[in-house]
Amino acid sequence: MSSLRMTSDLRRQLILGAAKRCFARHGYNGTTTKSVAAAAAISEALLFKHFPSKAALYAEILSDECEADPALIELLEREPSTATLVELIRGMVQHFLGPDQEEAQRLRLMATSHLDDGEFARLLYAKIETLIGSIFVASLERAVASGDARPGSGEPLNLFWFAHHTVMTAALTRLSTTPCLVYGRGDDLERQLCEFLLRGIGLNDAAIASHLGHDQAADEGKTAIAESA
Repeated sequence: MSSLRMTSDLRRQLILGAAKRCFARHGYNGTTTKSVAAAAAISEALLFKHFPSKAALYAEILSDECEADPALIELLEREPSTATLVELIRGMVQHFLGPDQEEAQRLRLMATSHLDDGEFARLLYAKIETLIGSIFVASLERAVASGDARPGSGEPLNLFWFAHHTVMTAALTRLSTTPCLVYGRGDDLERQLCEFLLRGIGLNDAAIASHLGHDQAADEGKTAIAESA
């Protein structure tokens, strides 16, 4: 039984490795489950036993990449707190406002999925919730308990999604060659958006000024060190 399980897990990893190569070479639209199966030296039917669709395969790859991200690993290992909540929101803003070409393509795919059958968007939202949802809710509860945030009457996880969708929409305005909307200077935009979101999820101004200011100063220091290295 254990041997069969190991064989199945290994096969799954081989499929993911082949899929990563295919997506990197041909992009999402240019990759098919048939081409992934060929690259993995298996039948398409066997591929479908592990991944029901191309969208599921791609979502799993993105999830693996997130789980391997050192910054996200460090964040998820933190104790739930106001500081962790602020760092989570700030990281989300930086992720969406500074996408590279590959991330921009994923953002386009998300937008298209919402207008199509929604399969890819649903899968990715589920992965994001599994990775980040619990630390967000726990940190928000700590912020409320410490007096840094007002208690809410609704579903706490909804506040995470409201913040996520706000930043994602802001990022969509910047995808075209000529931005659809110009907010202003990038550094000001990042801080303004962080403050807007943190107030929206309930943090008071004193907590925002304390933790956001501290986090950004630390980040600027790290940037200066990296640039001088």
